[in-house]
Amino acid sequence: MELTWLGHSCFRLRGKDATLITDPPSPSTGYSLGRLTADIVTISHDHPGHNYIKAVSGEPHVVSGPGEYEISSVLIAGVMTSHDREKGKLLGRNTAYLITMDDVHFCHLGDLGDTLDARALETLTGADVLLIPVGGRHTLDAERAVEVIAQIEPRLIVPMHYATPQYKTTGEPLDPVEKFCHEMGVPIAEPQAKLVITPASLPAETQVALLLPKGG
Repeated sequence: MELTWLGHSCFRLRGKDATLITDPPSPSTGYSLGRLTADIVTISHDHPGHNYIKAVSGEPHVVSGPGEYEISSVLIAGVMTSHDREKGKLLGRNTAYLITMDDVHFCHLGDLGDTLDARALETLTGADVLLIPVGGRHTLDAERAVEVIAQIEPRLIVPMHYATPQYKTTGEPLDPVEKFCHEMGVPIAEPQAKLVITPASLPAETQVALLLPKGG
């Protein structure tokens, strides 16, 4: 299957039976997605940077909360998590998803703001590919992201929700991805346009892969 980063927390997972879009952002974020098509859209929380469903044409199945779903041979398990370090008291709740497509398990953490509790970890354990926010502000910063990675132990890490030339904000800026790479102790790799992922292609040891945002 093919993984493309469209910007912010938005990815396109294109498998043999379905296409899934995560957290489509509104144009106000600076990411211009154009008109997308997908069979499934997942929404982590109801915020303009993550819930711009009108960017996806047709009539996709929209998954916007905890539960277990099977749509077009794609398995999705959503679990409630915290958007902040006060158990959601400051910024509310966030849904993280484990998405199984073409025998690869993807974990999309949305706007996770703290480490995972036992219930969330039980749902998300087994992820091969981790799509994780690293830019701080209202989500995990680099240091806290490394803690979550140690909890999930994925084989491939794809950072998201960090500062890019396209991203626009009226508040505190997000951190650059270089800060996360430094915290992980890994070199800053050349960003790729897309990743083609199969069970056989997954690295034996945990690696970080950077993607170029398509939107913008």
